[in-house]
Amino acid sequence: MTVLITTLILYQLVLLLIGWWASRRTSDNEDFYLGGRKLGATVAALSASASSSSAWSLLGVSGAAYAWGLPAIWLIPSTLLGFFINWFWVAPRMWQQSREHNALTLTEFLAGPRTDPARKTIMRIGAAVILFSFTFYIAAQFQAAGNTFAGALNMDPTLAIALGAAIVLAYVMLGGFWAASITDSIQGILMASSAIILPVTALIAVGGPGALLASFNTDDVSTVTLWTQQESLAAGIGFVIGLAGIGLGYPGQPHVVNRFMAMENSKDIPTARLIAMIWAVIIYTGMVILGWCGRLLVAALGDGEQVLFALATLLLPSIMAGIMVSAILSAIMSTADSQLLVAASSVSHDLRNGKLATHESLRQSRWVVLSIGVAAIVLAIYSPEAIFSRVLFAWQALAAAFGPLLIITLWRGPVAPNWRIAAMTSGFVLTVILSWTTDTPGDVAERYIPMLVALGLAWWGSKKP
Repeated sequence: MTVLITTLILYQLVLLLIGWWASRRTSDNEDFYLGGRKLGATVAALSASASSSSAWSLLGVSGAAYAWGLPAIWLIPSTLLGFFINWFWVAPRMWQQSREHNALTLTEFLAGPRTDPARKTIMRIGAAVILFSFTFYIAAQFQAAGNTFAGALNMDPTLAIALGAAIVLAYVMLGGFWAASITDSIQGILMASSAIILPVTALIAVGGPGALLASFNTDDVSTVTLWTQQESLAAGIGFVIGLAGIGLGYPGQPHVVNRFMAMENSKDIPTARLIAMIWAVIIYTGMVILGWCGRLLVAALGDGEQVLFALATLLLPSIMAGIMVSAILSAIMSTADSQLLVAASSVSHDLRNGKLATHESLRQSRWVVLSIGVAAIVLAIYSPEAIFSRVLFAWQALAAAFGPLLIITLWRGPVAPNWRIAAMTSGFVLTVILSWTTDTPGDVAERYIPMLVALGLAWWGSKKP
């Protein structure tokens, strides 16, 4: 226990030191939100990947594999689809067009030039969507941090949530985008290392790939049920298509897309793309295998989302277990810090109609980070929910509000003002309504109907007169 605690403390100190270093490079809002548009390939790839993955990638995906069994395999192509879309199609266009518009945020890019009649309305709608969604999203990260600290250090869950959140808030308030990007890169490396070491160790412990495959019962269930947990072929297809909708949501994530806007050179995109795709294969394949192994090694585990921590303490020496726990915190922090910055930019930049940065607005940005962090802490403590479902709800709300409009804008050009407003609003509202009222295999209705409606509105609004 002493070794584990020491490892965690040293890791958190490194993050705070990075925050202090980054604060010396942060003088205005372009630095605070986009790092002065000077990100290189490696930092952009790792920080975008880590911030898109969150606690959901380590705790949620491994927990889903533990609970679902073989059907969790569909999470791998679903997430890889999102990485592919973002890095092959979105990144090159976003890099160029965001510079042409001199936009610091995704919302500002979609809102158009200052002369656009819908600019203020769109920036306000975008800010409202981001604040609503990210409060839930960040709360899930803080809840995961609390669970990790509570399990590793035997702490009171409330105190553990407050401690994990305080560390993230400290280095983000100090260094903004630079702190988030550098720490995300370190965390991305740690996450990938953990997604290799622990699954391989677990696979050896269960007796190898043959023993793992033999553990899936194929005698008493149909092929459809075995692969999808659904009774009928139609429901099974809906389950698979619904999970694929997770990948289609990647272009609508402001905390990921802003990495494309922040890259210094478009020539770095192919290198960053390769790094990001390799990283994604390692993370999601590793976590699915880990969850499957957990079904054999810790069969009585009550909360499947704790399988990573349970196997780390069961199979590894104390110092390695400490590193694995740090990896969990990495996944949490790498997303929470980026989301806090985007949420802060929504208030202090987007709601100010993209006015030029001042020292006062930079100070305001830091206060917004703190305020949103506190709200997320309260939600995590007093309204806890499964990390997997809470993250996907917030993810889908952002995806439907921003993704379709962004895709049409990048490929077909500007969308007429009223149609932009309609696309953003309908995508977000329909997602919230369907998530609270429907229950379809793979949440296929929630993932597709809002995005298709928003895509149709944006496409029609982009038609040339």
